Amino acid sequence: MASNSLNSSRCSSSWTPKQNKMFERALAKYDQDTPDRWHNIARDVGGTSAEEVKLRFEILVKDLKDIESGRYPYPYPSGSRN
Repeated sequence: MASNSLNSSRCSSSWTPKQNKMFERALAKYDQDTPDRWHNIARDVGGTSAEEVKLRFEILVKDLKDIESGRYPYPYPSGSRN
């Protein structure tokens, strides 16, 4: 697991804001049924490999599942909850 944490940290910290935005757009453009999805996304993002974008996606999915499961509390500002 330590190597996964290391990969997660490296993956999340080495991307520029522009690459993050390109990643988001490419995910919307190439759905799960697209042939060579990860290669296409890597090409659109630039400066990444298919393996890196796939790892980034897997980390994103895990983070979303953790948030949705309540593992991380939603950051409500103080006093704004109904």
